[in-house]
Amino acid sequence: MKPRSGGLAPRSSQAHMRGMTTIGLAILVAFLGMFVFAGIQLAPAYLNYMKVAGALDGVKAEFEGANPTVGSMRRSLGRRFDVEGVSVIVPKDVNIALESGGYRIDADYDHSVSYLGNVSFTVHFKKSVVVRR
Repeated sequence: MKPRSGGLAPRSSQAHMRGMTTIGLAILVAFLGMFVFAGIQLAPAYLNYMKVAGALDGVKAEFEGANPTVGSMRRSLGRRFDVEGVSVIVPKDVNIALESGGYRIDADYDHSVSYLGNVSFTVHFKKSVVVRR
């Protein structure tokens, strides 16, 4: 076979191709989409935790230095959960224990979030505040 008149031999097509194929792009988009979808599913759980943490901080601010009772703190926590729309934990699940100089309020709970089919995420949350007498 004769070389072409331009003096350049034909190049190997695979050696000089650059970029991403359509199937590669589709796989990348699907992979990234799984993480985005997981974030979308988990965001409400973290927002709910922020509401719980805010309620505990509010109880601390309300009763700090006021010599409160366990019942009054639990009622205040229940009202705050109702106002914030917290439903993953109820006030009776929050541990209020006497500690030297005050009370320790512990909210320790798990929040399960459905992902795809029978796959779900379980996130563990823990928030503690100390209310001084």
